[in-house]
Amino acid sequence: MENRFRARFCVLILLACSIYSGFTLVGAQNRRPKNVQVAVRAKWSGTPLLLEAGELLSKESKNLFWEFIDDWLLHVAKTDGDSHSAKDCVKKILKHGSFLLSEPLAPLFGYSLSLRSASPRLVLYRQLAEESLSSFPLPDDSYSNNERGLDANETADIKKFDPLLVGVNPKSPGGKCCWVDTGGALFFDVADLLLWLQRPNELSGDASQQPETYDFDHIHFDSNIMSPVAILYGALGTDCFRGFHVTLTQAAKEGKVNYVVRPVLPSGCEAEVGLCGAVGARDSLNLGGYGVELALKNMEYKAMDDSAIKKGVTLEDPRTEDLNQEVRGFIFSKILERKPDLTSEIMAFRDYLLSSTISDTLDVWELKDLGHQTAQRIVQASDPLQSMQEINQNFPSVVSSLSRMKLNDSIKDEIIANQKMIPPGKSLMALNGALINIEDIDLYLLIDLVHQELSLADQFSKLKIPHSTVRKLLLTVTPPELNMFRVDFRSAHVHYLNNLEEDAMYRRWRNNINEILVPVFPGQPHYIRKNLYHAVYVLDPATSIDMITSFYENTFPMRFGVILYSAQFIKKIEMSGGELHSSALEHDSEIENDKSSLIIQLFIYIKENHGPQTAFQFLSNVNRLRIESAESTEEAVEMHHIEGAFVETELSKAKSSPQEILLKLKKQQTFKEMSQESSLSVFKLGVGTLQCCLLMNGLVFDSSEEALINAMSDELPRIQEQVYYGHINSRTDVLDKFLSENGISRYNPQILADGKVKRRFVSLASSILGGDSVLNEINYLHSPETVDDVKAVTHLLAVDVTSKKGIKLLREGIHYLHAYAVYQIGGTKGARVGVLFSASQTADLPSLLLTKTFEITAASYSHKKKVLDFLDQLCSFYEHKYILRSTTAAESNQEFVDKVYELGEANELFSKAYKFSLPEASDLKLREHLNKVSQFLYRQLGIPSGVNAIITNGRVTPLGASVFLSDDLHLLESVEFKHRINHIVEIIEEVNWQDVDPDMLTSKYISDVIMFVSSSMATRDRSTESARFEILNAEYSAVVVNNENSSIHIDAVVDPLSPSGQKLSSLLRVLAKYAHPSMRIVLNPLSSLGDLPLKNYYRYVVPTMDDFSSTDYTVNGPKAFFANMPLSKTLTMNLDVPEPWLVEPVIAIHDLDNIFLENLGDTRTLQAVFELEALVLTGHCAEKDHGPPRGLQLILGTKNTPHLVDTIVMANLGYWQMKVHPGVWYLQLAPGRSSELYFFRDGVDDGSQEKSLSKRIAINDLRGNVVHLEVVKKKGKEHEKLLISSDVDNQSKDKRGHSSWNSKIFEWASSFIGGRDHSKKSDDCLKVSFLLIIHKSLLLVYLVCLCCNIFHLV
Repeated sequence: MENRFRARFCVLILLACSIYSGFTLVGAQNRRPKNVQVAVRAKWSGTPLLLEAGELLSKESKNLFWEFIDDWLLHVAKTDGDSHSAKDCVKKILKHGSFLLSEPLAPLFGYSLSLRSASPRLVLYRQLAEESLSSFPLPDDSYSNNERGLDANETADIKKFDPLLVGVNPKSPGGKCCWVDTGGALFFDVADLLLWLQRPNELSGDASQQPETYDFDHIHFDSNIMSPVAILYGALGTDCFRGFHVTLTQAAKEGKVNYVVRPVLPSGCEAEVGLCGAVGARDSLNLGGYGVELALKNMEYKAMDDSAIKKGVTLEDPRTEDLNQEVRGFIFSKILERKPDLTSEIMAFRDYLLSSTISDTLDVWELKDLGHQTAQRIVQASDPLQSMQEINQNFPSVVSSLSRMKLNDSIKDEIIANQKMIPPGKSLMALNGALINIEDIDLYLLIDLVHQELSLADQFSKLKIPHSTVRKLLLTVTPPELNMFRVDFRSAHVHYLNNLEEDAMYRRWRNNINEILVPVFPGQPHYIRKNLYHAVYVLDPATSIDMITSFYENTFPMRFGVILYSAQFIKKIEMSGGELHSSALEHDSEIENDKSSLIIQLFIYIKENHGPQTAFQFLSNVNRLRIESAESTEEAVEMHHIEGAFVETELSKAKSSPQEILLKLKKQQTFKEMSQESSLSVFKLGVGTLQCCLLMNGLVFDSSEEALINAMSDELPRIQEQVYYGHINSRTDVLDKFLSENGISRYNPQILADGKVKRRFVSLASSILGGDSVLNEINYLHSPETVDDVKAVTHLLAVDVTSKKGIKLLREGIHYLHAYAVYQIGGTKGARVGVLFSASQTADLPSLLLTKTFEITAASYSHKKKVLDFLDQLCSFYEHKYILRSTTAAESNQEFVDKVYELGEANELFSKAYKFSLPEASDLKLREHLNKVSQFLYRQLGIPSGVNAIITNGRVTPLGASVFLSDDLHLLESVEFKHRINHIVEIIEEVNWQDVDPDMLTSKYISDVIMFVSSSMATRDRSTESARFEILNAEYSAVVVNNENSSIHIDAVVDPLSPSGQKLSSLLRVLAKYAHPSMRIVLNPLSSLGDLPLKNYYRYVVPTMDDFSSTDYTVNGPKAFFANMPLSKTLTMNLDVPEPWLVEPVIAIHDLDNIFLENLGDTRTLQAVFELEALVLTGHCAEKDHGPPRGLQLILGTKNTPHLVDTIVMANLGYWQMKVHPGVWYLQLAPGRSSELYFFRDGVDDGSQEKSLSKRIAINDLRGNVVHLEVVKKKGKEHEKLLISSDVDNQSKDKRGHSSWNSKIFEWASSFIGGRDHSKKSDDCLKVSFLLIIHKSLLLVYLVCLCCNIFHLV
């Protein structure tokens, strides 16, 4: 009976389901699931993937580009028929490219190719190719037939090229797909090129007509940089490219040309490049690396307030799930009782049913632990990163399932414990220890950072460094750059005006140092009887010191002093090449009659006899007499001003006649020597070139009043910190403490980068690993008795042997190793010096013999005690004999060789090696070697021919017009060792070298490794900030992936239910797949939620291999796809693109702000296409020693069309921005007032203003560019204003009308506070006094208000 009842019941159920299905069939068809698809395409047409692969390989190594070309030309013809689709072609390209790379770099190469990150570089080459065709006037009869010629219409089309059309492919000129541009001619056939190669001097024309080359160009490694430039425009895979490439490669090997390739596939040549060569060129270019969100509009999720629930009603525990509740007709508690072995599958089905509908409401208690439940779901998943991505990118659909999940208390407790050390919801990410800005991170930047780390790891592995050490090196975070260098100026040449600790005028002040911690009114200084601030001005005494005396007379809490020097004397020293005791200086008439030196002599005399106050009064008198007798304040000091000031100062104090004293002092040698020593001390400090400057406790500032106040404000928190921690007390000499800890003996702005001039680094490891390198041939010089010691610092001197500056640098390098330094520091013990000689083509034989002599000496006699003496004497002889004056060739050659023998014997160096090698030295071989060095300096280090430079562990310091001394080398060694070499040395010293032959483990080998590693790590472009992720617990609430073989380690703290978590989940999955890093991802959700944290669907678009068709040669590109979106909800589409991108919709049938999918009808998928309209070029502009030049007009364009876009500089940080596209652009000052007043400053002022009127900017990626500009006013325009308003004159008249009234107010206020007669003080004094009035008056108001409050309380 029971079985019969069950059968009838089942039949009824089936019948009901059938009837229900029939009624709902029509409705179901109308409510079929809807999808949304979004794509972003580039504005330019597609680029060939084959050419993109070559560009990606060139980023790894310039030589890999040429190896890839040769490999493809050698093998592609044999295997061209096995590629039947775009996917097959991509696999073939990846096979040939990956063969040239190490195993860790190959996956990232493939992913970068699918990301199309090199496409902008090819668009840049298109622009240059179009300029090559359009700017050169082709002869009418050069190519008259169809096979070789250009008809009139095509020529006209080229000339009508519109530079605003982005990425337009140049048309195939006359059916030709390749051409060679030599600047004077275009060659479309190999035969014509061969004819030109036979007589290049005739056909190349003027050298100035040669085409310009750029840093990103592909220059053949066998090319001679001094030869005529030949640029090949064409695409790998075409027959013409093969013919031109073979011809130009052979010509480059013979030294005939400087061979350059710019990959371009002209329009109409797709059929000529082969099946795989054209893949990607015919299709539009869809981009990846951006996010798309569909936000639920109008806050449709509402949390219910549980405060209205009646008392006595037991609430359901949110951490348990009631399986007795019906879910879509199923009661899962009974199903689980019957099928306990299928628990996981049944619960998964239940979750699917719960998430298939969007809830309209969510209770507050369901929200409370939602973050913790999400973390639990992620860490317990088989693929945590995929789980995190599915949850936070589809959160509205899975939130119901998450809220019913039973929570593990251990996960919650660990999250709460971690949040005691990091704020809840905070997200952080670090790559190999360096923090990444999550707000600005995008896929392109992340791939570049990972590639950078993998490339370094590959270089270090090739140096045979163990993998454990490689990981330790990569995890090391370079400390931030030190911008606070204090010049140790302590000497007898500092003349102080006052002493706060001893002078009677400060006796009323309290001497408790702890009072500096007491808060004061903003701008109010602390009046403490302690020398906390030492303001020492380095100045020529011919300038004014009224500001110093004004501050002093107004009892400003600061110790003032001066170091005096003669600008003319220092100029003479620099002209003599830094020779401090040159004979030319001793009998120089200009120095004998130098007025500044005379002022210094008189100042020292007055100070010794009458005290510092009288001496400073003498300086003020000199300036006053100059101003009174001159028509303008810029008139120079005359002798009668000095004499009059001295007589006026001495008249009331001297016992004898001041005139007689003056005559005696002029003849007295003692004070003259003291004057010269004072100037020499300034030259040694290196601050003489700054004219007048301020040393605030050793920190270098401008000498203005504003700079003094700012310097004091900057120094205050540093002193307060030291006092707070007890490092400074009442007995501490503050100046001695600061200068002893951070003092440097010499200031050189070229070495101590101030942030405006970016230091340049090059990797020396990449050059030596590329094959035969000149670095392998260098023999180093050492300080005596330190040859066998490991040297952490290596100075490579790039010396032009034919120039006076080059020989001077060479001698200073020798003095640096020996005890010849200015400060008698002695030879360095922790550095070595190598020399890279270069010379012009016209160098004579003695110059070549000098380089050969250095080579022999460094190789055979570097361990000898007197080897440095020998080299210094030889350089001195060469300089005086061959640089300063010329000699006949025959006599000079033999005389030089004889001198080498003589000096060798005198310094106990056996001349056998010299006698064997020098007579046999081949002029041709020596020139070839010098040419090889010149090419290495230019290509690998970016040092042009004829430029002298210093390469310190990869840091390139080109020498300008200023003098570079051996003490500067000491400074360079100290700065670089402390900042970026010391921590590397500590790691290398602990290495257990297992794969290295013990006989090779010499001090030279270890020193080379330190040099290569430190230079490579200095090229890393990453943050110097780090965080201590290890203090966070990661046992229950973290995703940990261990991979000891990986060189990449990711530390992250992620809130999975946050917008940053949505993007990071996709980025982390990409890294996990292609970089295989070790990961430690600590989940940090908000602990208590009152509302849903995410109210959107999100997709981050990343490319895959499925973007390439497997049936034809189509490349579809990546797209964002949202499947089964809710029909009844209103959605708003937003794009999360990289910051430099400007995108706009080009295909959007529906309103993207109000998407209602139910209204689509029969359409299953809503499609939207956006286009990358432009990239934003941003920058900051500053005027040297001033604020931003507000209103400065900038224009941007090409060579042919200089003005395409324009902008103005804002007052806010000098910000400016422009729209650009991939290409080579020129940023210029707009014609008119901007270009009339200013020119660009290039960091090193070479005195050429014409070359600084524009800046070249190359846009060759999708990451945009930030340009920092500095402008300087032209000579004679310093006081003119950029913006002139119409009412300026009226305002100036009004100001002049009130000037007398203001002066009386200043005078009254100054006398009121100071209690003395200030009628004779200058305007500077009055300004300072008025500042003190404000401070004291505001303090009085503050005290009155405080008393009033106390009275009110009583």
